[in-house]
Amino acid sequence: MSTRIGHGIDAHRFVPGRPLMLGGVRVPYDRGLLGHSDGDAVAHALIDALLGAAGLGDMGRHFPSTDPRWKDTAGVEFLRDTADKVRMAGWTIASGHVIAVAEEPRLASHLAAMSVAICDALGVEQGTVAVGATTTDGMGFAGRGEGIAASATILLASA
Repeated sequence: MSTRIGHGIDAHRFVPGRPLMLGGVRVPYDRGLLGHSDGDAVAHALIDALLGAAGLGDMGRHFPSTDPRWKDTAGVEFLRDTADKVRMAGWTIASGHVIAVAEEPRLASHLAAMSVAICDALGVEQGTVAVGATTTDGMGFAGRGEGIAASATILLASA
């Protein structure tokens, strides 16, 4: 059996008038994330990690923001499509971990639901992808409350 590791990073800034979607979960907050799709930085970081590990490029290659069909698409829909692409390339998702970086809102009470939504979208056993969160103690754009970033690592195994 062979394995591959992928890493993905994504960041979006806050804007008023949009729901905040992270890891396929609507998080109550007064602003959402700007993006051509739903701006789900957690899902987007995972997608880049998955595609990179499978040698399939990145999210922009498969779901370009210049394509109107992806306008307002939910991150979990991209995850489902990406999981299919990864499986078609001969890989299975063995393990994953994603960390959301945000000063606000506090995300601890939403992390379990995000893990469930992500695992469902990927078609993997619950717990295969763990979700965590951290702050930057006031440093940088996330620390100033300007947006949210996410970093994801994925382990793929040959099918």
